[in-house]
Amino acid sequence: MVDFVGKKRWFMLASAVLILAGVISLAVPGGLKTGIEFDSGTSITLSTSLTLDELRDKLAEMGHGEAVIQSFGDGEYFIRTREVDPVEQDDLEFKLSQIGTIEGFDAVSPMIASETVHNAAIAVAVAAVAILLYITWAFRRMPSPFRYGTCAIVALIHDVLIVLAVFSFLGRAYGWEIDPMFITALLAVIGYSVNDTIVIFDRIRETLPRGAASDFATVVNTSLTATLGRSLNTSITTLLAVLAIYLFVGGTIKTFVMALFVGIIAGTYSSIFIAALLLVIWERGDWSGTLAKVPVLGWVTAKIPVLRRLSVQQA
Repeated sequence: MVDFVGKKRWFMLASAVLILAGVISLAVPGGLKTGIEFDSGTSITLSTSLTLDELRDKLAEMGHGEAVIQSFGDGEYFIRTREVDPVEQDDLEFKLSQIGTIEGFDAVSPMIASETVHNAAIAVAVAAVAILLYITWAFRRMPSPFRYGTCAIVALIHDVLIVLAVFSFLGRAYGWEIDPMFITALLAVIGYSVNDTIVIFDRIRETLPRGAASDFATVVNTSLTATLGRSLNTSITTLLAVLAIYLFVGGTIKTFVMALFVGIIAGTYSSIFIAALLLVIWERGDWSGTLAKVPVLGWVTAKIPVLRRLSVQQA
């Protein structure tokens, strides 16, 4: 049996470092880049024999030097530029048709962009609340069933923050943008992560009545060890399928596929090393004590009077 509980502070430290780096990247301008659907503008998919630099020069001559260009390979480019009026749109389409074939031309107004952001936030929030209620109901015969739902939601928040952090790094380094497909991927990741978390929680529920151990930490370790192979096998096979789609399809769905790839890894990690271990911490009432043992976070605990007093009381 692997002692997951005994190493919980290291698992949480790994997540905390990545999330903190992501939050900093999100806070500093130039990190997470939103697509045209979230930020008004014009997007164009163009097939041409021009190189990336030649296309950039041509757009500058057309008065769109600020345009962001992404190459999909094989002479296919995705161009994002400012919002244009109908007359300017006709002119731009005509000039682009002289250097290649326009596969798609879309414009989004500020009102539609704002509504898209609002609807995306509502979709994620509704999914989280529904999951909380469902897990609490599903584990209603367990002591403190609300803890199971809450820990699952914390794991979901962890997954979403990890995906946002990674896309912030990708946006800063390679100019990647998020679009509505990114939100779809987040919702899929939430569903995948919840499924994995429920499998582990269900094993904990099965182990407790058997009297496998009087110590809840031992029950969790036993349950995690029993489900580890299943979780890893499912995640690896799913990742291989997603990776194949990314390598051989790519194109306009690469944002969706990459968000799935990162989310599946984060979801597997959080189900094993975050959600289940949070149950143990909650059962013991050792929130501040656990923080104090995590490198860096221990220093923060010592500096905050309330946490310091709680830590001393629990000791």
